[in-house]
Amino acid sequence: MNTEFAVIGKPIHRVDGRVKVTGEAKYTADLSLPGMLWGKVLRSPLAHARILNIDASRALRLPGVRAVVTGRDARGENFGFLPHTRDKKALETEKVRYVGDEIAAVAAIDKDIAEEALDLIQVDYEPLEAVFDPVEAMKDGAPAIHDHVKNNISAETHLNWGDLEQGFARSDLIREGKFTTQAVVHGFIEPHAALAYWESTGRAQIWASKQSPYIAYRHLARGLGIPLSKLRLVQPYVGGGFGGKHEPMGCDFAALLLSQKTGRPVKIVYSQEEVFLSGRRRHPFIFWVKVGMRKDGNIQAVSLKAIADGGAYTSVGPLSILLPGANLGVPLRIPAAKYDGFRIYTNKLLSGPLYGHCMPQTRYAVESVLDEMAEELGFDPVDLRLINSLEAGEKTADGKQITTWGFKETVQAVADSLDFKNKFGKGRKGRILHGVGIGSNPGFVSGRLGGHEGSAAMVKLFEDGGVTLIHGATDVGQGAETVLCQIVAESLGIDITEVNSSRVDTELTPMDPGTFGSRTTYTSGHAAIVATEDAKEQLAAAAAEKLECNPQDLQFKDHRIFVKGSPEKGISLLEAVRTCFYTKGAPVIGRGTAAPKSGKMDYSTGTGKQFPAFSSGSQGVEVEVDAETGEVRLTRMVISHDCGRALNPLALEGMQHGGAASAAGQVLLEEMSLDQGVPLATSFMDYALPTVMDAAPVMECFHVETEDPSGPFGAKDAGEGAQIAGLPAVAAALYDAIGVRFRDLPITREKVLAALSEKARQEEGRS
Repeated sequence: MNTEFAVIGKPIHRVDGRVKVTGEAKYTADLSLPGMLWGKVLRSPLAHARILNIDASRALRLPGVRAVVTGRDARGENFGFLPHTRDKKALETEKVRYVGDEIAAVAAIDKDIAEEALDLIQVDYEPLEAVFDPVEAMKDGAPAIHDHVKNNISAETHLNWGDLEQGFARSDLIREGKFTTQAVVHGFIEPHAALAYWESTGRAQIWASKQSPYIAYRHLARGLGIPLSKLRLVQPYVGGGFGGKHEPMGCDFAALLLSQKTGRPVKIVYSQEEVFLSGRRRHPFIFWVKVGMRKDGNIQAVSLKAIADGGAYTSVGPLSILLPGANLGVPLRIPAAKYDGFRIYTNKLLSGPLYGHCMPQTRYAVESVLDEMAEELGFDPVDLRLINSLEAGEKTADGKQITTWGFKETVQAVADSLDFKNKFGKGRKGRILHGVGIGSNPGFVSGRLGGHEGSAAMVKLFEDGGVTLIHGATDVGQGAETVLCQIVAESLGIDITEVNSSRVDTELTPMDPGTFGSRTTYTSGHAAIVATEDAKEQLAAAAAEKLECNPQDLQFKDHRIFVKGSPEKGISLLEAVRTCFYTKGAPVIGRGTAAPKSGKMDYSTGTGKQFPAFSSGSQGVEVEVDAETGEVRLTRMVISHDCGRALNPLALEGMQHGGAASAAGQVLLEEMSLDQGVPLATSFMDYALPTVMDAAPVMECFHVETEDPSGPFGAKDAGEGAQIAGLPAVAAALYDAIGVRFRDLPITREKVLAALSEKARQEEGRS
């Protein structure tokens, strides 16, 4: 345990934990306002069709119905990630592009009446040919999902660095492979929900479950055609996000429009069926991987082509298709690479960011080929990663400056814990087959993605010495609120119980980009430190007058302000606070801002430093496979991550456990299958989401602390690595157990049995 700090580095329970487990925490669906109506959204039953006419007259005659809105009621523009990719409307007016597309909404005095009214809205459609396969959608003559887009390419990225041709020429071994990954859902328990009230003054308010509220409210303002200053978004507690709650949903627009029309508050809460129909999903990918390697195990060149099924709209597609290539050169040294990525429109629900944002799929494909090559050259997977690891101080071939770096330590921690060297390749006999595997992950910390990058915070002190941290970051279950409170408490020298934390209110809290890209602790944490230091300067000035010393010579610790080196010469923090309040008449409010100090990336080549710091990690997995039933059981998972400094080891361990278990679910269980655009599973009863029974009974975490000087108290990131490394690790362990490499996810029990049968037939044929 770290003894240098009083609060930082300690396993502190979450500051919001008690209200969540007791049910006191209020989520959007728990909220209500006087005179509130209930809303429901009408969705398209067709995957692709023109909207010819919408007749709501019968619905409006139903007793209890107060209003119906369509896209014609929204006076705004298309909204979206970038100016040239804005392709979504508040409610669609001309065309529907997937089963579940939002086209109208109704408000009534209760939910049942609102539901009944949906069936009374008559929509006339002109069915259009649909396309569901991204490869088919790219072909000339395929149905145009968006008329202005050629070959249905919603976004594409082409990156290259180093001399690829020379890299392959000097390679002793070249291997290629095609891999496919499936769509999976986010799996948050709280569905999308919105409560809106549009006042007669023209000021609109919405309470909604968002993990990036300032992104959502900008999109809402654009889609509705109102000034940002007239729209207030309040963030209640969030019941999980995992990347699926960045953008506004149809319920947000519909609730606001219905409230504007009725003059009353309107609440819409999606069912889980609606989440499956119209939420976001992880991008399904097709990868073509080509790797060149010398016989000493050094990687020489990597070529990667990717086609992602983006669904009906762009969402954050340009970023989604950039990341697989932009992070290809970390954590392993890649001297030359070429990446061609295409995100394709199809007539399916949207694909978007999910926990690691397109990196888990990429690492599964690339590392599977690397492991194949290592085996052929006589290296085990651990040695391959140690041979090719980047080093601290190194500049990658694509221009990333590595500062602190603990990747080798993460690999070694995993290998030692699993006894990898003694177990690898030794468990393919008998009915119960055993295997171990390892995977690795890059860590991208608070990257520059364009637009507003910085975070801001205010630290407000009360007369009794208590503190409220006012910030724009969102805790979606990862424990960010606790870590930010720890940072303030440590800086001020007080207990964490004395620090309150606000939730986002766009009218009152400072703007923040949102919770994504492993940026909250790093950037919002920096802002909290700067704000606290500003407050401390005000307190130090008051204390220095009493102590007759220089304010710069004062230290804050244990609720006291004292001269450095002379702890007996000081006053209590409370005395300094009251001096400011009562003697000077100056309440103490500290302000701070922070932005990631990173360079810009050349998007034509992929070179440049778009992140201020880099982390990395490894994951090891041990599995048992029943050769008669095909059942795969995880018996041990080991996660090791270079987090900079572990600000809260308890919260960090919880995130690592969740990420690892989720990754295993994607490899072995989950698949969001669609038939002609219709989801085959629309609840957690039908969808194979992993439970605690599917997780490994033994999960071990190692925090490799490299204490990055650019991070708050030396921290980097911790949020997404276990998810990224988990996919290649589980797949590798399965290969070690049965000797068959799978190139299509998920690896179900049926696939395992089929592979074992085919392997047995081949062995019989050879004998």
